[in-house]
Amino acid sequence: MDSLPLHLTKWTDRLAFDIALCLEGSGESLDEIKDRHRIDANHLLVFNRDPVFLKRVETYREEVKEKGLTFRLKARAQAEELLTTSYMLIHDPAVSPAVKADLIKSTVKWAGLEPKNNEEQNASVGGVKIMINLGSSPADMKVIDATPRVIEVDADDIDDADSDEYV
Repeated sequence: MDSLPLHLTKWTDRLAFDIALCLEGSGESLDEIKDRHRIDANHLLVFNRDPVFLKRVETYREEVKEKGLTFRLKARAQAEELLTTSYMLIHDPAVSPAVKADLIKSTVKWAGLEPKNNEEQNASVGGVKIMINLGSSPADMKVIDATPRVIEVDADDIDDADSDEYV
C-alpha cells in the first residue's frame, strides 16, 4: 500500500469553503463548523497562519461575492472532498482494476488533463500539414513513366569545385 499521505494539511477544502460562507454571512455559524469538522479554536488559529488556507478561503469568498452561491461552486467543493475517497479506492487492492481505471479516467477528465482531439492537438504543436488530393477516381490520376537521368562523375572532376555543373 502507498505510504503517501492523503492530506498534506490538517484542513480540507470543504473547511475553507465553509469558513468563506460563514465570513460572507451565509452558511453555518463558526461553532457549527468547528463541530462538524471536529476542530477547536486552536486549530483555527493554526490554519489562519497558513497562507495556502487563507488564499483558498479568499478565493471562495471572491467567488461567492461575484457569482453567488452557485450549484457549480457547491459541486466543486464536494468533488474536491471526494478526491480523497477516490484516492483510497484506487490504491485499495480489494478494488477491481476496472473500477480503478474508471476512477483514474474520471479524475484525469475532471482535472482537464485529457488530450484534445487530433486537429486541435496538431494545431497547437505547430508545423506544416500538407494534403494532396489525387482525385476521386483512378481515371483522374495521371501516371508518368520516366527514367531517371544518371550523371556519372569521376573523383578527379569533383576537385574542380569552381564549376556549377555538379551542384
